[in-house]
Amino acid sequence: MKITDAVLAIDSVWVMLSAILVIFMQAGFALLEAGSTRMKNAGHIAGKQLLSFSIAALAFWAFGYGLTFGEGKWIGTSGWFLNISQEPGAISTDILYLFQLAFVAVSLAIAWGGFAERAKLSVYIVFGTLYTILIYPVVGHWVWGADGWLHQLGKQDFAGSTVVHLQGGVAALVATLMLKPRIGKFNKDGSPNLIPGHNQVYSVLGVLIIWLGWFGFNPGSTLSAQDGFFGYVALTTNLAAAAGAVAAMATIRLLTGKAEIPTILNGVLAALVAITAACAFVEPWAAVVIGAAAGSLSVFSAIYFEKKGIDDPIYAFSVHGVAGIWGTLSTGLFASTRLVEKVGVGKAGLFYGGGLTQLGVQALGVTVSMVYVAAVSFLILWVMDKLTGIRVSEEEELLGLDLSEHGSYGYPEQLQTVQSATVEKQEAS
Repeated sequence: MKITDAVLAIDSVWVMLSAILVIFMQAGFALLEAGSTRMKNAGHIAGKQLLSFSIAALAFWAFGYGLTFGEGKWIGTSGWFLNISQEPGAISTDILYLFQLAFVAVSLAIAWGGFAERAKLSVYIVFGTLYTILIYPVVGHWVWGADGWLHQLGKQDFAGSTVVHLQGGVAALVATLMLKPRIGKFNKDGSPNLIPGHNQVYSVLGVLIIWLGWFGFNPGSTLSAQDGFFGYVALTTNLAAAAGAVAAMATIRLLTGKAEIPTILNGVLAALVAITAACAFVEPWAAVVIGAAAGSLSVFSAIYFEKKGIDDPIYAFSVHGVAGIWGTLSTGLFASTRLVEKVGVGKAGLFYGGGLTQLGVQALGVTVSMVYVAAVSFLILWVMDKLTGIRVSEEEELLGLDLSEHGSYGYPEQLQTVQSATVEKQEAS
């Protein structure tokens, strides 16, 4: 075997392993979302995760990959069904498709947070398909496509704070605004009621799995194991996540006197989201600052949106949208000269003598991405709402989506026992 063949084989195995790690994040999202919501919807939420991954796999294979990575300034115009040109000695398109599919599926999983506990199953199917074809690939091409206009400007987004997380967060926000709050979430005076998740252990396990999967997400985006740079990216990723957990705990403790577990989990995820753009561009100390700021910011953001009457069940926009904005902008501040030269994208940040140029590019990328995703998400959901409706009936929501959409509860023993006891009590009275 030639040395070049051995190198290609090693890189291919590394990217394939990274793809598996990122795909495994779907299990984490299923546990996190199901654990953070009510028992009567648990089976629906977990099963929907599997269904949406299947939809994304087909749609991204047929159209999404070509739209994202095909030739073109504004959108890819070739590569349907992975029929896309490949350079000799490069990692195969088949492996790259699986790796990039994992990213799309994560972005879609983020978006679903804004739909939780009140959207029809049909909405997940239709919106998931159109998101994978009409929304995600456009911004993905702008930033990651070789001919993409934001890529040509030097926008820095190493593994997707904008492409993956901000897109999913904005779609979630649009959905939660259009679906309106869950029954019982707000009182007539606008004050919020706590709707606790049914299994905090599931949520913790989900976040731990997602944290593990992120070692495929960020380090895997090096697309190479040759020089060991993936290890450095793993280091900055891990430092940021740890800082986010501690900062979120400290923030909520100062505000409420309690170290709330869900808030700490959101701090970890927000920090991971923020460092995703910057992981290859910043020094370790900056990764800690970025992660800590994201963790603390997620607390204030979640409180703010709830006070404004926005019912985001798992705080998808605060964790992935707000942190995605911060993470994208952070490279315009902290990108170091030596790492920018190594990665070969954009310029050094403000604190390294780069001026405001890179920060401006990052801000432009955030703005246009948010506007595009919000507009198209709204249009899709508005049309669906006019045609078939996007929210289940009040009766179905109270009953639970497990039973109303799928015919059985995810926890049949517990919930059927409660239901029977309620009926007996009503008959006795």
